[in-house]
Amino acid sequence: MRLLIDSNILLDVLMEREEHYMPSYAVWKSCEKGYADGYISSLTFANIVYIMRKQLRYDEIDTLMRNMKNAFHFADLTMWELESAAKMKWRDFEDAIQAETASRIHADYIITRNAKDFAGSQVKAVTPEEYFSDVFKA
Repeated sequence: MRLLIDSNILLDVLMEREEHYMPSYAVWKSCEKGYADGYISSLTFANIVYIMRKQLRYDEIDTLMRNMKNAFHFADLTMWELESAAKMKWRDFEDAIQAETASRIHADYIITRNAKDFAGSQVKAVTPEEYFSDVFKA
């Protein structure tokens, strides 16, 4: 199963966001152990580094990238995603890019805490809880 992992899932783990940590960590681990093929957009990695810039030293960015490469495939950001996302006219441009990336890599699901923000996506978005209760069990 191919999954596109949204930024908020990764940030839940990296920032140890108490309420969301365990379900997001379980998604990360399922990808790391090969139960699913997890993908992240290159844009996602850049956004994570930007959001965590006050917490990360330069040497930690390299370590973070190596750790993420052990669990996930990186999907390059292409002009196709940018142009397609712009045509979608979604309120959140980054979500539109994620949706188009998921489509391009033929993801089965987008894993996010904000599934409703992906209502117009060709690839179904589910929360970590929905993934484990509905999808993963099947």
